[in-house]
Amino acid sequence: MKIVLDESRALQNLIDLLAIEGLSGHEGAIVEAIRAKLQAAGVPAAWIRTDAANARIAKALGRPASDFETGNLIVRWPGTRPGPRRMFLGHMDTVPLCRGARPVRRGNFIRPASKTTALGADNRVAVAALVTLVETLLREKWPHPPLTILFTICEEIGLYGAKHLRLSDVGHPAMAFNIDSGDPARLVVGAIGAVKWTAHIHGISSHAGVHPERGVSAVLIAARAIERVAARGYFGAIRKGARRGTANAGIIHGGEATNQVTHHVEVRGECRSHDPSFLRVITREWREAFERAARSVRNREGQRGRVELEVRSDYASFRLPDSHPAVRFALAQARAVGLRPRAEIMDGGLDANPLNDAGVPTITLGAGQHNPHSTDEHVNIPEFLDGCRLVLQLAVAEDPSA
Repeated sequence: MKIVLDESRALQNLIDLLAIEGLSGHEGAIVEAIRAKLQAAGVPAAWIRTDAANARIAKALGRPASDFETGNLIVRWPGTRPGPRRMFLGHMDTVPLCRGARPVRRGNFIRPASKTTALGADNRVAVAALVTLVETLLREKWPHPPLTILFTICEEIGLYGAKHLRLSDVGHPAMAFNIDSGDPARLVVGAIGAVKWTAHIHGISSHAGVHPERGVSAVLIAARAIERVAARGYFGAIRKGARRGTANAGIIHGGEATNQVTHHVEVRGECRSHDPSFLRVITREWREAFERAARSVRNREGQRGRVELEVRSDYASFRLPDSHPAVRFALAQARAVGLRPRAEIMDGGLDANPLNDAGVPTITLGAGQHNPHSTDEHVNIPEFLDGCRLVLQLAVAEDPSA
């Protein structure tokens, strides 16, 4: 079957959806816009629903339910031929820099009208490609297996929509394809894992001008800890033999006055690696650095500070081998639409991470978004259209391994 794409319709979907604001937790307007397009295309209302991921996220984060307007938007589509269910997904939310963005087409690119905003191509290219997929299949009546179309929430603040998805709500798909990249020929089959940590550093307060010797500075403890991990090669890019990773202290809060020895500082950071065992090594280095630093800072009476380090898994790494049926299928379909695909791994987290961790082999592909989270964000239109064609091919192609 030759994939014929209505390019003008696909581009109009993209322009329409880029113009709608939808920051993390505030995806209500984009959900309604997607729902309207789906129903206008002929999707029965009974196939469309939102789940309760927003309530689960609020509970997990200890935040008011009102902070999250909607759950994930799900379309459960019966097949017109038998076969295992396939899922296609992309996240709806955009970063705060996209607030007020207006898309403008300039030649083969779509850019923000103002140089003060990002565009929201991350990840409205996915939303537009998925809406175009639905419209095209309904119009052309091409046969396909059962499909699930998933639009996730809160990806940008921690993959939370995917993390709090229940597989029963999406029909337990056999494989999934996540749109969240640029070049559609680049198939992401593996991604890094990460932990986030918070160090609560407790010192002893005293007057910094009159009796500094009575205090134990939490600031000094934090500084010594960070200096130690940096000196040992566990800050920034980490290379220990063949093992690789990254680590960063990104947020520091503390202190109330310049004339007070600071008694509490909170430091927040992260560690990443594709190797789960090395990720534990990196995290242990940070823990030991904070504990050593706390022991090293004493006041005149010999009193010391202390550190409580909270560590939580953010997302697990994954790597689908080239021999995996989903990888072979994706590569074959990319070639079928004229691409020269390559399987790669990446150093960022994706909605594919929690899905693979839950047992759904998920491959990420591109649809033309570039320079996300910056005022130079843009869409490469030919890549977007190729991404739409690839998604259609993946939806209708026969899978010989099924």
